[in-house]
Amino acid sequence: VPPLPHAQPTEAETAVWNQVSAVLEEAHGILAELQSYNGAGQEIREAIQNPGDLALQEKAWNAVCPLVAKLKRFYEFSLRLENALRSLLEALTSPPYAPMQHLEREQALAKQFAEILHFTLSFDELKMTNPAIQNDFSYYRRTISRNRLNNQQLEAENEVNNEMANRMSLFYAEATPMLKTLSNATTKFVSENKTLPIEDTTDCLSTMACVCRVMLETPEYRCRFTNTDTMLFCMRVMVGVIILYDHVHPVGAFAKTSKIDMKGCIKVLKEQPSNSVEGLLNALRYTTRHLNDDSTSKQIRALLQ
Repeated sequence: VPPLPHAQPTEAETAVWNQVSAVLEEAHGILAELQSYNGAGQEIREAIQNPGDLALQEKAWNAVCPLVAKLKRFYEFSLRLENALRSLLEALTSPPYAPMQHLEREQALAKQFAEILHFTLSFDELKMTNPAIQNDFSYYRRTISRNRLNNQQLEAENEVNNEMANRMSLFYAEATPMLKTLSNATTKFVSENKTLPIEDTTDCLSTMACVCRVMLETPEYRCRFTNTDTMLFCMRVMVGVIILYDHVHPVGAFAKTSKIDMKGCIKVLKEQPSNSVEGLLNALRYTTRHLNDDSTSKQIRALLQ
C-alpha cells in the first residue's frame, strides 16, 4: 500500500507545520503556569489595609511583579498564537482545493488547528475562573501610577511599559481573551483576503464542527474515546470552530441557513456532566456575535438559557 500523501507534511506544509509546532510546544507550559497561578490577593489586601506600613507595601509589590511578568508572557504568547492561526488558515483555504479536500489532504495541519482551539478554550476556562489575574494587574497599575505622581521609578516598569500595560489590560478584560484574539484574527484574515471567498474559510470551520459533533454523538465513535480528555478535546474544538464561524460568517452560526447544526452541537454538550461543559456553554453565550440576533430560533436560545 503506498503511503498516504497527507500523512507527511509536504514541503510547503512543513514550514507552517514547524512554526505551529513550536507554538504548540510552548502551549503546555503556558497552561501549567496558568493552572498554578494563585495570585497575590493576601499581600495586596494587607498592603491596602495598612497604607502606612512600607514593609507591607514592598511585600505586595514584590509578590505582584513576578506575576505580572507571567501575565505579560501569556499575552505575548497570544500574539504568537494569532500568527500561527493565520498561517494555518492560509494553508487550509488556499485555492484550488475545496475545504473538505484541504482537511483530507493536510491532516497534519488540520490536527494542529484543532490543537490550537483546544489550548485556547482550556486557557480561557482557567482564566474565567481566576479573578486574581485582573486584581493583581490592576493593583500593579495603580501602584505604578501612584509612584509616578511621587516621581519614583520602579524597576518593574522596564518590563511592562505603559503601552504594553494598556494592551494587556484590554486583553485580560475579555471574558475569553484567547478566543477573542483568534476570532479577531480570523475576521481580519477574511477581510484582508478579498479574493478568497468567505465560504472557503467558513466551510473549513463548519466541516470541522460537523466532524466533532458526529464523533461525540455516534456511539461507535464514542466508545473508542479511551478517556474523558479525548471527549473534552472534541468538545473544545467544536465550540472553538463554532465561535470562529459565528464571527466570520455574515449571518453567523445560529441562523437557519447556517451550515452548522447548532441544536445538535448544543445537545451534545448538554449531555455531558455540567462541570466539564459549563465553561464551553459560557463561551457560546458570551463570545459569539449572533446568538441574540432576531434570526436565532427561540429553541436555540432556550437551550443556552
